[in-house]
Amino acid sequence: MNIESMRAFLEIASAGSFQEAAERLHITQSAISARIKSLEQRLNRRLYLRKRSGVELTDAGQRLLRHAQNCVESWERAQQEIALPNEFDNVISLGVQINLWNRLVNPWTQWMEKHAPQFATRIVSDYSERLLSLLRDGMLDLAIVYSVRAHHSLIIETFTTENLVLVSTEPRSLNTGWTPGYIFVDWAEDFLSQHHATFPDSPPPRLSVASSTVALHHILLHGGSGYFLERDVKEQIESGELMYVDDAPTFSRRSYLVYTGENDVPPALKQALAGLRAVM
Repeated sequence: MNIESMRAFLEIASAGSFQEAAERLHITQSAISARIKSLEQRLNRRLYLRKRSGVELTDAGQRLLRHAQNCVESWERAQQEIALPNEFDNVISLGVQINLWNRLVNPWTQWMEKHAPQFATRIVSDYSERLLSLLRDGMLDLAIVYSVRAHHSLIIETFTTENLVLVSTEPRSLNTGWTPGYIFVDWAEDFLSQHHATFPDSPPPRLSVASSTVALHHILLHGGSGYFLERDVKEQIESGELMYVDDAPTFSRRSYLVYTGENDVPPALKQALAGLRAVM
């Protein structure tokens, strides 16, 4: 099956329209339509429904989505490994939960360059569920995630346990109602549950952000408040740019190191694991 047809299928799902997907891929709309038609003929199923507002995946399209992602990612990984220069022995693929990227990736890649220069590295950033899916399907060697479910093929270790604290650009006490400038930072499902249990009467926030880096930049620029890892805002608290919100509860944020290899961990993976433990 043509890998470019799979790319087109995924791009349309992301963009929500054939035209925008074609522009992203730098091809004509007729070319991208032909690729989808070819896929639909091979599968004998319609994958998209055209609507005035754009396109929508059919049930068959929804079922194809994960397989298409795995297909494209597997092909890209194969290309990288096959094209490795002779001085590299292998490629280590690491998945990193959004909000851990800035703190983890640069120190780890520097450690690998110094202590394991014979291995190339590949890094993917996404949410826990997607990273675990890639790990189980062999698209990743290891991952750092916030949420994990036990699985017979996965080894799970607690990686970090840190505090999430409520900070503000202005001095204030805890307010359980609507608070101007409050940003809800998406620290994964368990934080959402704790947040709702602690503030059951609070209305939905005006702004929700997946990236803590983006949220922190926003409140430093425009003012406001939000929950952040205490380590990440230590410098701003010491400088007076941010301050703790009086009487606000602190939440615990745990991350997990997950990898495969129940009986025999390959040498490349052992090096990657050693690097992650060292930098954290």
